[in-house]
Amino acid sequence: MHYENNTVPDLKIAYIGGGSRGWAWTLMNDLAKAKDLSGDVFLYDIDFPAADKNEIIGNSIENSNWRYHVAHHIGEALIAAQIVIVSILPATFDEMQVDVHSCEKYGIYQSVGDTTGPGGFFRTLRTVPMMQDIARNVRTYCHNAWVINYTNPMANCLKALYKEFPAIKAIGCCHEVFGTQKLLSHALAEIEGIENVHHKDIAVNVVGVNHFTWFTKAQYRNLDLFKTYEAFVDRYYESGYEKGKGEGWETDPFRGAFRVRFDLFRRFGYIAAAGDRHLAEFMDAGDYLADPETVKSWKFGLTTVDYRREKQAKREEESRQLVSGEKKFTLKETGEEGVDLIRALLGLEDKITNVNFPNMGQIPNLPLGTIVETNAIVRANTVIPVYAGEIPEAIYPYVSRIAAENDRAVDASFSGDLKTALAAFKQDHLVQSLKESDQEELFNTMYEGTKAYLKHLH
Repeated sequence: MHYENNTVPDLKIAYIGGGSRGWAWTLMNDLAKAKDLSGDVFLYDIDFPAADKNEIIGNSIENSNWRYHVAHHIGEALIAAQIVIVSILPATFDEMQVDVHSCEKYGIYQSVGDTTGPGGFFRTLRTVPMMQDIARNVRTYCHNAWVINYTNPMANCLKALYKEFPAIKAIGCCHEVFGTQKLLSHALAEIEGIENVHHKDIAVNVVGVNHFTWFTKAQYRNLDLFKTYEAFVDRYYESGYEKGKGEGWETDPFRGAFRVRFDLFRRFGYIAAAGDRHLAEFMDAGDYLADPETVKSWKFGLTTVDYRREKQAKREEESRQLVSGEKKFTLKETGEEGVDLIRALLGLEDKITNVNFPNMGQIPNLPLGTIVETNAIVRANTVIPVYAGEIPEAIYPYVSRIAAENDRAVDASFSGDLKTALAAFKQDHLVQSLKESDQEELFNTMYEGTKAYLKHLH
């Protein structure tokens, strides 16, 4: 796909998970603001009423160049699509309740539970068959389309797509890195007196796997930001940095005071580049997640499923108001890059940003094919990973074990074998410390609680 003169003929975008009350609204917002794009978005979701509502909401946006349609079959959405967006919730909050909270009986606390640890493992088991189905349908209906995934566990979703359809053109898009670039912009203001620096103007070298990413270099113009960040960490290590996203962490578990990030910098000398609640789960259980009081001391929160239910109920009410016209859809700055990536893939601009993509050598000391997160050059119909260099020795043991756990989880789901899944589960870094009988009991509890979505395992 390449279009001349900065114009694009009508596009077709397929949105799998089109009933979303989060990413879908973000996409609608950003498409409406991209005046050099126009076309049709086909919304497919197993929750048809939610997709119906989003069709109404999307078509209500003033001065938008986009038409929204509900697709009643995945093929209707995908056929001839140039771009495919995937943001699905694998199963329901009932299954997520099992993922996150059944482990607490065994002293395993998860601050997110959707990417790693026992929760991430079982979410992978459920999600992989869904991604296999999406990959097969992309191969059938739009094999040349670019697939942009937002679904977690990100790395394992991408791995499943490529394992099922090796020729697929898929990337994973995640905003966690942006938050740490913004934190560096705050450090510039606090330490160097350089204010109002946009996070995109901070150049970083990204290495790692999704939600466990690291900066091995960070620079603003000719200024090396590692010394700046070190001074910033020293200033706020004990108190945490409670400005911007650090405010309100006591009541909003999606926030944190950056103390985990600060501690990891002191321990390893590199800048951990995801949110504290994600980073904590990749480390040993006793580091930051030993118990709720330990979590509180590091100034972040455990994201309970009850909190997610409450948040979803608020979004459902907002959806009702948008559909009825009680509330107007107003455009805003989302800070997301999905539409920028679409524009780049269409040849309207070149973009360098972090993406999740198979390792083609951009990280030499991780296996080829592992889904890694690094910078990449995105241009007309092309994604070129930027060479990031080796994972530094200090953090390599942690990153490499997560990469291996990710691959084992995906392979276990593909195997369809419960014994293989159990063996992989026992090797999870948060599960390993349990005695074998507890490992097996926890696995069986989680399997029984989520087996409606695990019919491929025998």
